[in-house]
Amino acid sequence: MIMRYGWLAAPLALVLQPTAVFAQERVSFFAHDSVEITAHLYESDEERPTPVVLAFHQAGYNGRGEYGPIAERLNREGFTVLAVDMRSGGEAFGYDNVTVSGRGESTEYCAAEGDIGAAIEFVEQRFPRRRFVLWGSSFSGALVLRVASHRPDGLAGVLVFSPASGGPMVECSGDQVSSSIEAPVQVFRPVVEMEVESVAVQAELFKQLGHSFYVADPARHGSSMLVEDRVAGDVTSTWKVVLGFLDRVSR
Repeated sequence: MIMRYGWLAAPLALVLQPTAVFAQERVSFFAHDSVEITAHLYESDEERPTPVVLAFHQAGYNGRGEYGPIAERLNREGFTVLAVDMRSGGEAFGYDNVTVSGRGESTEYCAAEGDIGAAIEFVEQRFPRRRFVLWGSSFSGALVLRVASHRPDGLAGVLVFSPASGGPMVECSGDQVSSSIEAPVQVFRPVVEMEVESVAVQAELFKQLGHSFYVADPARHGSSMLVEDRVAGDVTSTWKVVLGFLDRVSR
């Protein structure tokens, strides 16, 4: 694989989010099929070698839009975050998906699985000897499970929010292959999604496989369940589960 990373804009870009201003670095690297993937690195100044969080967005989104406020919180907790613009995505929350813009089109969801492996290789080069956590949201939650099932080296844990499994994800569902994941897995679902029969079946499967499963209330689909403004409610309990999981896999 050809890989390149570095500054694509000014060395320090200040990004205004609804609640704060914080620093990020824009980087790029190439997937095995030569597609250039852009990501935004939110690097913590924590001296402790905590795992790097590799965060992947949901359909129609981008790394900054979904993870800007989440990355800020994780930075404060001592975690570096790489928020990846996958080749399938869009302009949700007012940010451009740079990967999609560069290619001129958004691809089908399953085709984006290779973007995760490319991000892992970038982190392995940028942060040698640091472990990593895979974090997926909706369609990328399914793809994260798939990659975690065959990429155990360096993997500290897996966080997935509303992992998709039906519709366009039938050919690349992560449900069954998640039985092969050696690292701890924590799954999140909003309480309203538990009323869907397929989600209830998925939840039961994950529990049988030994994965931790948390039903968030109040919440909304995907990783946005951690952003108070998006949920219009208190997200303290959900964050407590996330940070507890990250603390355990950091030891």
